[in-house]
Amino acid sequence: MGPHRLARLVLTIAAIVSPASYSASAAGAAAAAIDYRFFVAGGTCAAISHGITTPIDVVKTRMQSDPSKYKSLLPATATIVKEEGSQALLQGLVPTLVGYGVEGALKFGIYEVSKPLVIAAFQQLNAKLNRSGGAGALPYLLASIMAGAVASLVLVPMESTRIRMVTDSSFEGIGLLRGLAKLVDEAGLVQTLTVGLGAMLAKQVPYTFGKQVSFDVVAKFLYGILNSTSRSTTSLAETISKSVSPECIKWTVSVLAAMIASVMACLLSQPGDVILTETYKGGESDDATKKRSLAEISSTIYARNSNEGIVLALSGFFTGLQARFVHVGMIITSQLVIYDLVKQLLGLPATGSH
Repeated sequence: MGPHRLARLVLTIAAIVSPASYSASAAGAAAAAIDYRFFVAGGTCAAISHGITTPIDVVKTRMQSDPSKYKSLLPATATIVKEEGSQALLQGLVPTLVGYGVEGALKFGIYEVSKPLVIAAFQQLNAKLNRSGGAGALPYLLASIMAGAVASLVLVPMESTRIRMVTDSSFEGIGLLRGLAKLVDEAGLVQTLTVGLGAMLAKQVPYTFGKQVSFDVVAKFLYGILNSTSRSTTSLAETISKSVSPECIKWTVSVLAAMIASVMACLLSQPGDVILTETYKGGESDDATKKRSLAEISSTIYARNSNEGIVLALSGFFTGLQARFVHVGMIITSQLVIYDLVKQLLGLPATGSH
């Protein structure tokens, strides 16, 4: 692309996103897109799904913070219960419920609100450039990045408290408010609210993309198959609905799409999850850990097995993947199914069905 065409493209995009172009129509579209039901459904499903999987998250966090002691899922669980009692598997439950409840409301709500606005922006861009066709999954990607970034700001202090409650004995037995107050006393308010934000973004942005976009795309694909007509002009959904209720079809699509989304989200966000645990875990190097940058923490993880080759060094970013597959699989599958159910109870259509 030559400099004149590049300059023209930049000016066109600037004109589209300018206040004059987006004044009345964009304000109306934004107001119409904001629906509190998305936020309610998102907060409900996130709090429930993360809450019921807290024991697995505790084991996964221990495996990442002390891999020499907690080597695999079942032996690590047995060690924790033997040494600390079964109640240790519920450490960090309150910050998990509060943090992920608010985070889920923002993540799902902002994602659903952003989608039509981003799609409209791409349609205007295509009109300005005299292009035909849609933008594919790109609007979903951009909407998920925005949602993941905003949710990360809320999660930073909550996740910091949760991980310290799981990995630091000085935080054992204290509640959410006392845990937050202790963090503020140690590092100050600003650092408590922002420390590890890069690590949180490294986890939450790919996690949101893998979860939200995969769920949307797969659900639409499955509904496309069900709604396609054969030579007899009867769709597959109509044929199946003769023996199965429409609600059962919607539930099946939600479960299948959610299972695929859980695999994508887990794989894409696993390195960020390991970095996040390394950022927040307690121990002898608390002060040094809090001051390290994202690059320095990544280098620390890489260096642990660097003498054994690049493959084993990189495998450090996938520590606890077995536990996280179980954990994230349960979270996302239950979360997205609950999300769809709550949406429908509130009068919204199932994901991908419209």
